[in-house]
Amino acid sequence: QLQAFGGGLVQAGGSLRLSCQASGFTFEDNAIGWFRQAPGKERERVSCISLRSGSTLHADSVKGRFTITSDSAKSTVYLQMNSLKPEDTATYYCAAAVRCTDYDVGAPDFGFRSWGQGTLVTVSS
Repeated sequence: QLQAFGGGLVQAGGSLRLSCQASGFTFEDNAIGWFRQAPGKERERVSCISLRSGSTLHADSVKGRFTITSDSAKSTVYLQMNSLKPEDTATYYCAAAVRCTDYDVGAPDFGFRSWGQGTLVTVSS
């Protein structure tokens, strides 16, 4: 199971840190992705981290602004979001896969599993 939390209301240019806490599976054997879905839009993956190698991926829309990290002692993955823009407003979800490269826009749940409940991020202009 994954639980995402840390969302809230922030002004444009501000920062938030989201947390994704894992339980019930071997943390290090997975990759964790952060996804977001804005009202009326498709869900998209914004970042992913391979917990075994530490390698990370970011969507072009968030590169240079978002950072994904992990703390294996706490079984938690973080998404540090800086320089937030109104277009970052969305519900953010975390989910697990074997590898970040398992991401497949045509697959059920994009090839990821154990979706958390989502946390809402609202960026005001």
